[in-house]
Amino acid sequence: MAYVIGDSCISCGACAAQCPVNAISEGESHFEIDENTCINCGSCAGTCPVGAITEG
Repeated sequence: MAYVIGDSCISCGACAAQCPVNAISEGESHFEIDENTCINCGSCAGTCPVGAITEG
């Protein structure tokens, strides 16, 4: 299952910069992960400064 970004996201963009498949983009209220593109590598979760990214 793909990773998901929760409401605690501060829209800093650190996760998008680390995603090797460009699955992360800025959404209406915070960044979002395209579950069809995500390869479950976890790179994004390791870079989130507020821990907003978890396995969905």
